[in-house]
Amino acid sequence: MEYLLVIVALLVASFIFIFSSYFRRKISNLSLPPTVFPTLPVIGHLHLLKKPLYRTLATISAKHGQILLIRFGSRRVLLVSSPTAAEECFTKNDVIFANRPRFLAGKILGDNYTSIGWAPYGDHWRNLRRISSIEIFSPHRLNEFHDIRADEGRLLIRKLISECSSPVNFKSVLQEMTLNVLMRMISGKRYFGGDMKEEGKQFQEIIKEAVLLSDTSNLGDHMPIMRWFGMKGLERKMITLQRKRDTFLQGLIEQHRTVDGIEPKNKKKNTMIEVLLQLQKSDPDNYTDKVIRSFVLNLLSAGTDTSGTTMEWALSLLLNHPHVIKKAQNEIDSHLGKNRLVE
Repeated sequence: MEYLLVIVALLVASFIFIFSSYFRRKISNLSLPPTVFPTLPVIGHLHLLKKPLYRTLATISAKHGQILLIRFGSRRVLLVSSPTAAEECFTKNDVIFANRPRFLAGKILGDNYTSIGWAPYGDHWRNLRRISSIEIFSPHRLNEFHDIRADEGRLLIRKLISECSSPVNFKSVLQEMTLNVLMRMISGKRYFGGDMKEEGKQFQEIIKEAVLLSDTSNLGDHMPIMRWFGMKGLERKMITLQRKRDTFLQGLIEQHRTVDGIEPKNKKKNTMIEVLLQLQKSDPDNYTDKVIRSFVLNLLSAGTDTSGTTMEWALSLLLNHPHVIKKAQNEIDSHLGKNRLVE
């Protein structure tokens, strides 16, 4: 009987919470976007989410509107599916949306929210952005690595030709190519498709663990009470991964330090690590080893899956629209012929 009374009390409390929240929004003067009714206690709209997430959000948006305020547990989330509104968020109101949520991954894998991908908007973030835009992503710096990108493109085509008699997993092939491009730019080393050394195996293991952890939903980020129920294991895995990554990247940094300031002979181009180490000599406070490791990690996390997935989607769209891929083939053949690659 007591259990029944408790259940009834919880149901009544939930009912009162839902409808009081609904009418409170109706009578308030807050200019908040519309939401999806009802917003459940504690979990908000988390019960609506299914994999793949982007399709769920597209379905919600199609049903309820292009600009919605929804709740992931205790966190308010602005769902924007209008290109015009999205552009306004990232241009006119970019400072308002500049901060990042303080997730567990940002605390552990983002060096306590100090890396450029997790740092809050402010002087530290602006300094990191200045360094990246001038020293890493400038047109001059990217042009220095043109040959690397072209070489990896040729190697990819050779791989596809050699394996064309059997099905090819484009997702893994494209991700390997982007990882090779980035690692050759960062450290001058190629870790996929060649002779695998111990260092290469370590790198692949780190990437594999990072992908697995990034695919793991952490309810504790949205429902703080869940951090006490089964989340400690995820936290330990993140701490272990961060130690592995720091050890691996610090090893790369030490390999690139010049001996007694003497540069190797016949060296034409600097890797990104070498560029940052050169800057470290004149400005050690802004270019610490920790900052260099952070930049490398952000390049790898933001530049591999995103690029590979974009190319995978482009190929998928072409293959599902044969008249478009035929048009592209005819255009390349008529302008370039069949004796050289696109430059």
